[in-house]
Amino acid sequence: MKLGIVGLPNVGKSTLFNALTRAGAEAANYPFCTIDPNVGIVPVPDKRLDVLTKMYNSRKTTPAVVEFVDIAGLVKGASKGEGLGNQFLANIREVDAILHVVRCFEDENVVHVDGSVDPVRDIETIDLELLFADLEVLERRISKTTRAAKMDKSLAKEEASLLRLKEHMESGAPARTFAPADEDEAALIASLNMLTGKPVIYALNVAEDDLADDGAGNPFVQKAREHAAAEGSRSFVVCAQIEAELSELSDEERREFLGELGIESAGLDKLIAASYETLGLISYLTAGEQESRAWTITRGTKAPQAAGKIHSDFERGFIRAEVVSYDDLIAAGTYAAAREKGQVRLEGKDYVMQDGDVVLFRFNV
Repeated sequence: MKLGIVGLPNVGKSTLFNALTRAGAEAANYPFCTIDPNVGIVPVPDKRLDVLTKMYNSRKTTPAVVEFVDIAGLVKGASKGEGLGNQFLANIREVDAILHVVRCFEDENVVHVDGSVDPVRDIETIDLELLFADLEVLERRISKTTRAAKMDKSLAKEEASLLRLKEHMESGAPARTFAPADEDEAALIASLNMLTGKPVIYALNVAEDDLADDGAGNPFVQKAREHAAAEGSRSFVVCAQIEAELSELSDEERREFLGELGIESAGLDKLIAASYETLGLISYLTAGEQESRAWTITRGTKAPQAAGKIHSDFERGFIRAEVVSYDDLIAAGTYAAAREKGQVRLEGKDYVMQDGDVVLFRFNV
């Protein structure tokens, strides 16, 4: 899973990135302090892995990971080269989803590129730049397809689809809200890799005082939430500055600090949950003396394809999967006890994997 962190300059992107990844990207009170996209790999918190590691006395614990790409602050005109321009828009095309950091706090010591705090205006500024960049790519594709269609009539349908998408986007709507007419059209649109076709998660960056009530008393948060809900996107409240402080603490100190602040979850936990839900992801688990590990798959994945995440031979030579739910395994106490209770199931090629399945794949190549 790869997430691109975007937003206007000075909204807290790099501070949040540092907190999430502890990668030490420079964060300063002026635009464009992020010159090259910073990349950080973050383990996905999963308490189930710790329990399995103890149960199996595993030598190694390997969590699922998220890759974060911190992209320099976009400004009005970025699609035409303003600020640091198109080089950063290209970086966004490589991600699975966009984490849009939105400033929802007042602070006279932190300049705003537009002079005032207005989360909906800020969101729309970024959205428009992504939309303009998409339309530029789309127009080139339409021009190429139109020329080719004069010689190859089979391209007429593709041309019509592209023109329909262009009309949709010229109305100000992102590619992700376009309704394909059929599977072929859906595949065509997906192949374009539109910036506005990517799912968006909004991180609403607030001051420390707004954390305890989850931003309920913050009018900026309310406006941003309404905007996100209207487009069907997820949002969560975070304080980048507090996340930065949390990143310096041990696990025990972090729990105590969160308790003092009156909140249950750190920003990373909220973000991971929102990301998995947005992208339709789940995790299955493997466990043994060598290693306990989490594997990220798309919801609806069948057993052979899930096995292929481990190694292509597992999918090619798939025989069956021995599956027990994590909850049943923990309740039983051991894998052998779960087997005696009939809770370890033998599943075939049509089995659809479930979140928290603890699996042993049988294969032969």
